[in-house]
Amino acid sequence: MKKRIIISLVIIILTGAVYYLNLLMPIITGYAAKNLASGVFVAGRTQISMESEDLNFSVIKLAENTVDAEAHTVTSRFLWGESTAVYVNGYGCTLVKDFTAQDILGRDYPEVTTFPENPDTIPWPMGSLISDSVPSGINMDQLEKSLKQAMADTIPYKGTFALMVVYKGQPVAEVYRDDFSSKNRFLSWSMAKSFTNALVGLKVKSGDIDINKPVEITEWENDERRNITWNNLLHMNSGLEWNESYGNLSDVTVMLHKVGDMGAYTAEKDVAYPPDSVWSYSSGTTNLVCKLLRNTFEDDQEFYKYPREALFNKIGMKSAVFEMDASGTFVGSSYLYASMRDFARFGMLYLNNGIWEGEQILPEGWVEYTTQIAKGSKGQYGAFFWLNRSGDLPDAPEDTFLCRGHDGQFIVIIPSKDLVIVRTGYSKKGEFDLNGLVKGIVDSVSNKTT
Repeated sequence: MKKRIIISLVIIILTGAVYYLNLLMPIITGYAAKNLASGVFVAGRTQISMESEDLNFSVIKLAENTVDAEAHTVTSRFLWGESTAVYVNGYGCTLVKDFTAQDILGRDYPEVTTFPENPDTIPWPMGSLISDSVPSGINMDQLEKSLKQAMADTIPYKGTFALMVVYKGQPVAEVYRDDFSSKNRFLSWSMAKSFTNALVGLKVKSGDIDINKPVEITEWENDERRNITWNNLLHMNSGLEWNESYGNLSDVTVMLHKVGDMGAYTAEKDVAYPPDSVWSYSSGTTNLVCKLLRNTFEDDQEFYKYPREALFNKIGMKSAVFEMDASGTFVGSSYLYASMRDFARFGMLYLNNGIWEGEQILPEGWVEYTTQIAKGSKGQYGAFFWLNRSGDLPDAPEDTFLCRGHDGQFIVIIPSKDLVIVRTGYSKKGEFDLNGLVKGIVDSVSNKTT
């Protein structure tokens, strides 16, 4: 009898473990396939480089990956699980979920036309011709010391791929780890949320969106969600249920690796709090905003062209690639690739209140709105941008605001110092000291510019 009970318990435990592992399988293989595909086909990295660093953790490192350079696909397998990501020229890589590869590849994508055509012949910031002169008010020796420290690849400055510093509109530093260069694109992770902020702003400018009005979702019309506004979504205080915990079976990991329509997945969430009362960081919220953005266009052709024509080409972001989910909506929470210089250009747009070389690209007052404190965030967050009003970066000025992404991606904007700092890399929690980096750079420049 005792032996039977033990056998039964073992069977129950094994059954539960297999069931849970089966739920995790698409996340394990999906993460490996999507990130390896983008690393190879978009970022210009090798399979060996990606597998030895970015994919070398937890169970992800056990996936067996096959890169088909001719078909532009990556298939990842682990035990009985398998996921595939496909590449679309100009639009990056997409994980095949809920839609077939043929569905994804067969869409009528408009041809991507990047501008400027010959950036190497055009002066910064629109082009890549950078002056050798150094703006006044900066101690270059001190700056170089700070950059060397940040590139040391030892804790607390581990895992930096590249750094760029723009002071008074002029690049004063641009350094890369030996295996990277200015030709590489780098993954934004959640810095993409701030780019989504820009796309919403452009639609506000054209009169297609009123951020103070409730969003239009048919399924929300007869419940509390009908009161959720664009503003609530941008501030991450919509009240929708969401679990942003990484490393397990949470809403964010399910959305990114098991779902074809990420915005629809978020729209199905129930309300947990009244809108505008509780701040809760949610990648799903940003993907819902992208789905709602898509609905403001007459057709998908216009939607697909929009980031390129309305934003990237306007500020010389020639390298930028905004990737989509399987339904064809931009993954505004996580998947944008760009060069260091293009990330710096984006930071400059916000540093200069949405003005680019004399043209008001973003709506007047949009950056001011963006940096207003979201209710419930305790000074940490604005509208899809992080703030320093709470002093999370104690050695950075209070007016600092930033784009922040998983594994240590940052675009730091400091208006009072006329500074933009871009850092990309692969650093686990606690391995990179952003405050120390910012302090060293801020200390190398003079006091508030006039």
